[in-house]
Amino acid sequence: MAPVSGPDALSGWAVRHPGPITSGPLMSVRRPAPEPGPDDLLLRVEACGVCRTDLHLAEGDLPPHRPSTVPGHEIVGRVTATGEAVTRFRAGDRAGGAWLRGTCGVCRYCRAGHENLCPASVYTGWDADGGFADAALIPADFAYPLPETQDATLLAPLLCAGIIGYRALRRSALPAGGRLGIYGFGASAHLAAQVALAEGATVHVLTRSAQARELALALGASSAGGAYDRPPEPLDSAILFAPVGDLVPVALQALDRSGTLAVAGIHLSDIPPLTYQRHLFYERNLRSVTSNTREDGREFLATAARIGIQVTVSPYPLSRAPEALADLAADRVHGAAVLTPG
Repeated sequence: MAPVSGPDALSGWAVRHPGPITSGPLMSVRRPAPEPGPDDLLLRVEACGVCRTDLHLAEGDLPPHRPSTVPGHEIVGRVTATGEAVTRFRAGDRAGGAWLRGTCGVCRYCRAGHENLCPASVYTGWDADGGFADAALIPADFAYPLPETQDATLLAPLLCAGIIGYRALRRSALPAGGRLGIYGFGASAHLAAQVALAEGATVHVLTRSAQARELALALGASSAGGAYDRPPEPLDSAILFAPVGDLVPVALQALDRSGTLAVAGIHLSDIPPLTYQRHLFYERNLRSVTSNTREDGREFLATAARIGIQVTVSPYPLSRAPEALADLAADRVHGAAVLTPG
């Protein structure tokens, strides 16, 4: 290991007992600073985005994989120590840690370029401690080099909200110049919309938040209505970002013939019964989105830099992580919530 001076202890938040956010599932923790293994990076966290997946973990919608895990997987940090086998990064580099943190590399999914479907995949903030802390350990092979000059709070949401939104956009099979509907307009949606707009799409946003509708129109959406409203024209593609199963038939009915709906969340409430004739006939397609590949991450980060993507953030000090999750649960976050240590 190539050590650099760093904290003697890790301070942050862990999921104590998953439950409703009002029950206080997060607890403040102070632990010995983690030691990098041969292939790891130790990061001093500069910023960590707050993802709806973190909320699902805290509330128990996703069952915990280990006790007292530090959530957070949109991590921007400085390398303070590297494992002896690491060659891509060195002390002082800026690096990002994301949701996907490991795969087997040898299964048929990995070999076919679908590592997001690897049965042995592991995840930051679920299978290992994440970025709701002032330090985090990240496998170097799953870390992303990040630009030195950008504000860390603006980079953090790109590492999950951005990457997953990008994969959802590709899964929606949006044709060139197509009509895209976006259901829910939080962190991920406001970034995916900008990619679609840059590629020449017409974007219609459907969300219950008046503030989110204002943001959508400011970013260039052609219309912004309520979550259950009908868009002003048939859609070629749609993405459901809101974790609301009731919206699946609503979005399917809004599709034109041969249109595709991609469901982007890791958790979704139950979908009501679908009627074949109303929701699926005329070759309408329903797809899920599962994690991402590292290639998705590289492509999205390059695209974000090229189009000058605008990231709308609501910053919180790390000490207010429970409040950030509560605000996310209540749809009080404008854009993406981001925690900043220190």
